[in-house]
Amino acid sequence: MSGETFHSGERAMQDQHDSRRLADAIHRVTVHAEFTDNDRAFIARMPMFFLATSDAAGNLDCSYKGGDPGFVRVTGTSTLAFPNYDGNGMFMSLGNISEHARVGTLFIDFERQSRMRVNGTARVSFDDPLLEEYPEATAIVHVTAEQIFPNCPRYIHRMELVERSVFVPQAGCETPEAGWKAHFADALPETQRRKRAGDA
Repeated sequence: MSGETFHSGERAMQDQHDSRRLADAIHRVTVHAEFTDNDRAFIARMPMFFLATSDAAGNLDCSYKGGDPGFVRVTGTSTLAFPNYDGNGMFMSLGNISEHARVGTLFIDFERQSRMRVNGTARVSFDDPLLEEYPEATAIVHVTAEQIFPNCPRYIHRMELVERSVFVPQAGCETPEAGWKAHFADALPETQRRKRAGDA
């Protein structure tokens, strides 16, 4: 992160709308680089978040990440970790991180209408001790936070969780296969093709 709090584009917009003083005041009060007890409690109860990444050329991607509450863990004063589960095989998030480590995360509690951002740098570990604690995880992503801060909640729609996804891997039980994979059976990774053949 650069030494400047805001870059020239942000400053230009702030000055255009006379919000530089407000931006500076909010930044002083809310932005921090170490997780507080409240931050830890907030993340521990989250069953999902959004992950923003980019490749080396600046091409962007935003991905939804879901799991059971607690699947994202604060692992240190300024670090958190989360598992990578089986997806569509494109590896857009992990591939981007391998080229450009900077990431943005957005956690939203729709029931309590609150949200928090964690921006920093990420690394992907395919041989990580935490893998043992996440059934079927293919990797662990570690994020070193540089900016942790709450966001204004006034535009968050209040929603309730109806049902947790049955596809989140659980210890001791087999995860069902996503239905869409049947349309791509011939293109699936070899391990998944063998599994399908065994189930047939």
